[in-house]
Amino acid sequence: MSSIQDYGEFETAWCPGCGNHSILKALKTALAESDLDPHQVLMVSGIGQAAKTPHYLSCNVFNGLHGRALPAAIGAKLTNPKLHVFVESGDGCSYGEGGNHFLAALRRNPDITMLVHDNQIYGLTKGQASPTTQQGQKTKAQPDGVPADSFNPVAVAVTMHGGFVARGFAGMADHLTDLIRQAHAFPGFALVDILQPCVTYNKVNTFSWYKERVYEIPADHDPTDWVQAMTLAQEFGDRIPIGVIYRNENRPTFESRFPILQEGPLYGRIPDHAKLEKRMDGYC
Repeated sequence: MSSIQDYGEFETAWCPGCGNHSILKALKTALAESDLDPHQVLMVSGIGQAAKTPHYLSCNVFNGLHGRALPAAIGAKLTNPKLHVFVESGDGCSYGEGGNHFLAALRRNPDITMLVHDNQIYGLTKGQASPTTQQGQKTKAQPDGVPADSFNPVAVAVTMHGGFVARGFAGMADHLTDLIRQAHAFPGFALVDILQPCVTYNKVNTFSWYKERVYEIPADHDPTDWVQAMTLAQEFGDRIPIGVIYRNENRPTFESRFPILQEGPLYGRIPDHAKLEKRMDGYC
């Protein structure tokens, strides 16, 4: 049985009171509760404060380019489907620079878990608006208020019939731990959009602001009902639902669509150099 201690203790570079601290704790707890040993886990991230999370975990890590975590994660999963692959980055990295990769992952349905630290701001680069910043909110780079409407990643994921779509809150660690555990157990692409207050650069969406608004999705909600899910996904303002919004187990995973993977992981194969040379010659 694995434990939280297996994933190590590290000094972080995050601000005191940052929501990232509780997300890291919830993640480590979920990994331990899922009985995953560190060597079984691959954490992939891009660039940003949230993307530093894998630096504070003792497991396999790939820290890539800004917005490019998903392609690396999908490539790793295709190479070794037995790996438990997690993507962890912020809202700017995941929905801004990485927006097109987010849409591609929803289309492909790889069996990976995507955890987005959504603080509605760019924290590492000092406070300009991100795709999820609310329209009209004033930031360091938009002193007159953000002119564009905000991006709703949860609604987009449900619209595209994503596999597992949930929203969590860094201020409710036990609830978030359970969401991460459920997301990992889901057989397909799982998104957990995590409301994560930035105590330094976002003075609007604070812990108290969220606590006045978030509510747990009622037990009678049917996450397989797309219409119900869409209604919940579009609710964001005076009331914000958290929990599992949508589940769709009717789609095959991306890796299951490749017959060659049924013969075992690619990393353990010895390539047929004659066939490879012939194929390469075809491009001459």
